[in-house]
Amino acid sequence: MKSLLLFLSLFSAPTCVLSQVQLGQPGSAIPKPGETLTLTCTISGPSSDTLSGSCCWWTWIRQEPGKGLEWMGDVSKEGTTHYAPSLQSRVTISAEPAKNRFSLQLRSLTAADTGTYYCVRS
Repeated sequence: MKSLLLFLSLFSAPTCVLSQVQLGQPGSAIPKPGETLTLTCTISGPSSDTLSGSCCWWTWIRQEPGKGLEWMGDVSKEGTTHYAPSLQSRVTISAEPAKNRFSLQLRSLTAADTGTYYCVRS
C-alpha cells in the first residue's frame, strides 16, 4: 500500500470576534497506513480569542483531493467534544488551554485519509 501523503494547512476563520488569531502547526509528518496521525494547533492572539479566553469552539476539518470539506470534530476549552459519526471510532480531539493548543489524533490511517487538514476557530 502506498504511503499516505499528508498536507497540512492552517488558517483562522474568526466568527466569535473580529480580531485575528494565528493558528500554527510546527512541522508535519507523513504517517503510514495503519499508523496514528497526530496534529497540534497552537493559537496566538488576544487572550480573549485563545483557549484560555471565553471564545469559541476549536475545529478540525479535512479535504480529500478532488472532494469537498469534511468536518471531523471540535472541542471547547472545557474539553467538550463533538465528532463526525463516520470518524467517531478513530478520532480524538483534545484541548490544552494552559498551552493554548488543541490536537487531533486519527488512528488506523488508510489511503482514504489522504488530504489537507485544517484547524479552525469556529
